[in-house]
Amino acid sequence: MGTRIARFAGYCAATIAVTGFGLAAVFGARGRSAIALSAAVAFGVQLLSFAAAWRFRRSNLFAVWGLGTLARFLVLAVYGLVIVRAVGFPPEAALLSLVVFFFLSTLLEPWLLRS
Repeated sequence: MGTRIARFAGYCAATIAVTGFGLAAVFGARGRSAIALSAAVAFGVQLLSFAAAWRFRRSNLFAVWGLGTLARFLVLAVYGLVIVRAVGFPPEAALLSLVVFFFLSTLLEPWLLRS
């Protein structure tokens, strides 16, 4: 179990880092802090979601995967409505980066759950 989660963490971190650098180039200095926080939030949520999916992959994989998706939407809503406003980040950079990080790293899940 630990190796699979560590592998997912590595792929997820690499995906988020490469994408984060690209987004930072687009949004510039003003959006870098927002992108960095979005990357940290996305990485943590994705790691927890993958660990749960891996744990229950034989019994309730689709239920757990659905809950992980719901968790991502809730995190996005709280992040956008509370955290981004409270910290004063540019919402475009913060929300777009979080959505992109979630989307790309979610694409890794089925591949690593099957292999």
